[in-house]
Amino acid sequence: MSYENFAYVYDALMEDAPYPQWLQWVKQQRERHGVKGRRMLDLACGTGELSLLLAREGFEVTGVDLSEDMLTVASGKALAEGAHLTFLQQDMRALCGLHDFDMVTIFCDSLNYLETETEVKETFRHVHAALKAGGMFLFDVHSVYKTDVLFPHHTFADNGDEVSYIWNCFPGERPHAVEHDLSFFVYDEKSGLYERFDELHKQRTFPVADYENWLTESGFHVMPPAADFTEEAPGPKSERIFFTCIKR
Repeated sequence: MSYENFAYVYDALMEDAPYPQWLQWVKQQRERHGVKGRRMLDLACGTGELSLLLAREGFEVTGVDLSEDMLTVASGKALAEGAHLTFLQQDMRALCGLHDFDMVTIFCDSLNYLETETEVKETFRHVHAALKAGGMFLFDVHSVYKTDVLFPHHTFADNGDEVSYIWNCFPGERPHAVEHDLSFFVYDEKSGLYERFDELHKQRTFPVADYENWLTESGFHVMPPAADFTEEAPGPKSERIFFTCIKR
């Protein structure tokens, strides 16, 4: 997929994203499981919103994303507020040269952009290698209920002054997959017109038991999964599943 245009409207699309809740989840799990260090690897960091929140809390953050344009936006934000973060362009399925982190995060259902079992397993293997012994891996994914019931054939839209969008969801080709067909309309001050561009994003999730098995195979001790920013176990209508894993 191309993020060349998407990177610059991503924050408008994510205006209501629960970044403070992700930050709180990190802090809670870190305290609960006694992780002492503050070296943080934020994978699929996008435009750096969560990376910056973590840095403000005293974490030593390295943000990684596949998109050069996303990282350009993230670096600009960090520079503007004088924050000291490292941003790297890498693929989470093939991390290179990243070791001895105390914590690794993949939030905002970014792992769901991996469409095959092999890609997910490779990512888990590389995350395991990037962590110190006893280090923590935190991530969230869409539930099967969300990809199979809530997303398909639904439309979301926002009519903003600077950026408007129409977001249509369709079933994907694979089990528990969804396709997001996005049309953006971005205001151009010079012309006084709105420029349209389109994006197609594909996501897929897997049953909770599959993630647990693959994590265990990769060398993690997996805590009981939780749902929707709570400590509750996932139920049949949970939407976002949280995993807390410790490197053995």
